[in-house]
Parts: sequence; C-alpha cells; structure tokens
Amino acid sequence: FDETLALEWRRAKRNGSELSLVMADIDFFKGYNDAYGHLGGDDCLKRVATTLQAAGRRPGDLIARYGGEEFAFLLPEIDRDGAFQIAEEVRCMVASLDILHSASGVSDHVSLSLGVASLRPRGEMEAAKLIDRADAALYEAKALGRNRVVVARGGHAPMDKDGAVGIPPG
Repeated sequence: FDETLALEWRRAKRNGSELSLVMADIDFFKGYNDAYGHLGGDDCLKRVATTLQAAGRRPGDLIARYGGEEFAFLLPEIDRDGAFQIAEEVRCMVASLDILHSASGVSDHVSLSLGVASLRPRGEMEAAKLIDRADAALYEAKALGRNRVVVARGGHAPMDKDGAVGIPPG
C-alpha cells in the first residue's frame, strides 16, 4: 500500500490529477471476534475482503488490508464524487453478504463505516495528508452511528458530497 500510494501520489502530482482514498472499517469487529471466535472472525475478514476486491474496477485501483479489520482503497484519477459512489456501493455489497453479527451495535449483520478523501497533490503537500483526511472522515462516520459513508472536503469537517455531515445508510 505504502509503495503504491507513493507512486500514485507522484503520478497525480505530475499529471495534475486527483487521487482518492477510501478507508473502510468493519463495524464492531472486536464484538464479532468475541461472539464467533477468531476462526469465525478470519472467515468474516476473508468474505469481506473478497467482496471488496470485486469493487476494484480498474487495473490501477488498489484494495489493501490496512490493519486489523480496516481496508484501504486507493483510487487514482477518481474525484470525490466517484470515490463516494464506490464507497457506497462497497457498503451495500458487504451488507448484502448477510453475515450474521449478533454483537453489532448498529445492525444484525456485518456492516462497514467508510471515510473518503480526494486531493490533487501539489507543491510540498505529502501523501500523509490524504490518509489523515480519509481517516478523519472514517472517524466521523463512526461517530455519526456507523454503517455509513462520510466524505472529507478541503480543510473543513468531513461532509458528504452534498455538504451535509454524514450519509445514513439506505
């Protein structure tokens, strides 16, 4: 992930194009592991990862496990509206798996919270800024109740694509 991010950051800077990052986290995964055991948790992670991999449409898209139950989607030359659409599609795809999650505080099935950020690299800006914004949007999605997509804009608080904070599921 780090190598690809650095490569795509330089490419976007050189081309003047946008680079988007979606951070996704399985909601209440610790509770899932506690309820179904670590083997059940591993199976859940594999099913979710396989589903997320299907969302990578283009050869340059990268979907990687970012740690624990978190995943990162690096989307070169995709603006924030396109990244939002991919994130919402992913959220719905995981929901449609109908993986039972009796320990969730938001749904009776496995769900995702997602944070989206897009930047057009320039000047001395570093790729860590993209990660920080996507992570802040993910944190906001969790704070707003989970099982939703939040898009970060500029230096402001995370917002959805229409300017409202957070997007409830459905």
